Amino acid sequence: MIELTFLGAAGTVTGSKTLLRVGDDQLLVDCGLFQGLKQLRLLNWQEPEWDPGGVAWLLLTHAHIDHSGFLPRLGRYGFRGRILCTAATAELAQVLLRDSAHIQEEDAEWLNRKGLSKHKPALPLYDRNDVERILRRFEVRDYDSWFHLGKQVRARFRNAGHIIGSATVEVEIASNARTRRILWSGDVGRFDMPLNPDPAPPEAADYVIIESTYGDRTHPAEPPLASMQPLLERMLEKRSILLVPAFAVGRAQQIIYMARELITSGRLPAFPVYLDSPMAVDATEIYCRYPDHHTLPDDKLMGDGCVLYGPNVHLVRSVEASKRLNALEGPALLISSSGMLSGGRVLHHLKRLLPDRRCTIALVGYQAIGTRGRALQEGAETLKIHGQHVPVRARVEDLGSLSGHADHTELLRWLSPVERKPQRVFVTHGEEQAAEAFAAALHSERGWESVVPTLGERFALD
Repeated sequence: MIELTFLGAAGTVTGSKTLLRVGDDQLLVDCGLFQGLKQLRLLNWQEPEWDPGGVAWLLLTHAHIDHSGFLPRLGRYGFRGRILCTAATAELAQVLLRDSAHIQEEDAEWLNRKGLSKHKPALPLYDRNDVERILRRFEVRDYDSWFHLGKQVRARFRNAGHIIGSATVEVEIASNARTRRILWSGDVGRFDMPLNPDPAPPEAADYVIIESTYGDRTHPAEPPLASMQPLLERMLEKRSILLVPAFAVGRAQQIIYMARELITSGRLPAFPVYLDSPMAVDATEIYCRYPDHHTLPDDKLMGDGCVLYGPNVHLVRSVEASKRLNALEGPALLISSSGMLSGGRVLHHLKRLLPDRRCTIALVGYQAIGTRGRALQEGAETLKIHGQHVPVRARVEDLGSLSGHADHTELLRWLSPVERKPQRVFVTHGEEQAAEAFAAALHSERGWESVVPTLGERFALD
């Protein structure tokens, strides 16, 4: 018996988890947090209706919290299996999961201090001890090399081009004198993007689980550098601040790289760049340690000469240094996380800069329903930050060309080398409209049977 169960990212973008049963063996691909709407976030607190203790292997496509952030909680429910991923993903997961636990603990402490929780006391979803225990279960595997998971199953990672260390997952199951192949896309990256390589082309599979974050739309055709340059020109002209709420892993590093390229090429005069996020600073160091994961020559990524550093780049770690940025007048490029404005230092900068008409806020990634980033994207006139309603007078720009996810056309391009028709395609990791649109496109353009699974839905595989 081979069975797939969709435990997350089904009808929504976040909470990626897919359970594969092969006889008595269980394998999980990804283990992410639900984010965005409260009704989704509450799912993180529900005790699983399946047995985490029965999962022997967990394959992690990449370190973003919507794919890895539930791991420490899973340990509380008895998971004692092996977590397999690429080396860069293992390093990034240490940074992101420790930061996630820190935020959980801070939030619980704040609620208790203010008496704002109906729970007495409010507790974190998990703490730093949970994170340290789960990190001991990580094992590293190389790209493009098959590894065995028991007698019947083998798997391999291939570069997904989304962030450093990101991978697609191929699983082969030998059963009843047949071999079946299942392909998980993870998050598919873009083509021809700064820093990131193109996603590795997939091979034929009997079953495909594919993301659809942008399954119903295409990104602007304008190259990322061309999109970024006019915002920086306005920043220089107005002597103002360009605030980029960027995901700490991936987008922050690309923006630093593009700023440097515009300066070194002579297209723009030098200006200061501030990276205000300890997690993003740590992630930047990891990016510089893995030159083989990038499209740039080794001598541009190693040591003090790494293109992600430079005399105009200021790495801000401490709270005190972050507070000093409140006096920053500009012109300056200020990068801070989180990318969807759900929390973190960026909220303090946003509260100060949103009322200033000279400033620009650049959204450079996916904005989930229920987040402040989504509200800005949809034209909100005020934004609630730290209990205050802040007027939106700054210019808000949505730079779709900087998205790290493949769009509708790029997803089809990524699948184009697959000539043999899969038995079924499962379209996940998208809001309902996006997932349904991409499933319809696969059926009409490729003739592939496609389904959008619902949360908890199970499918027996032939």
